[in-house]
Amino acid sequence: MDVTFLCVGNLKESYFRDGVKEYEKRLSRFAKINIIEVSEVQIPNNASVSDEYKIMDKEGQLILSKLPKDCYIFVLDRKGNFLSSEELAGKIEEIMTYGKSRIVFIIGGYLGLSDEIKRKAQCPLSFSKMTFPHQLMRLVLCEQVYRGFKIMNHETYHK
Repeated sequence: MDVTFLCVGNLKESYFRDGVKEYEKRLSRFAKINIIEVSEVQIPNNASVSDEYKIMDKEGQLILSKLPKDCYIFVLDRKGNFLSSEELAGKIEEIMTYGKSRIVFIIGGYLGLSDEIKRKAQCPLSFSKMTFPHQLMRLVLCEQVYRGFKIMNHETYHK
């Protein structure tokens, strides 16, 4: 099983990098882990709505250029599905058993994801109706995927 985290932007703060690195190490016991970063497109100070859509489209093209072939795609989106940790674990297990050998989790940048990327997703996923910094969401997502693998393997951790 390959699990890829495809993210817009890089982790600037060392505490986020350290946290993600720790979960990457823990997850490597269960799957091959790939973290792919694509560059954020700079947003002008007085960007119009049209400019923002163009930026999301540019970032979307960068994501598409790095998207592995033949994979199951989750995107993080405020309008996505709310899943419990157990439901996420079940979804990953179902994909592993009956679907693909590659799972990709896509985290957009400051403005979110382009419509094209959202349409490619088999599972839009939301952690809350609130908006979170994408750097923080990478850490939270890595932790939840790790939690999911622990649940699938009937190992203690998740309670």
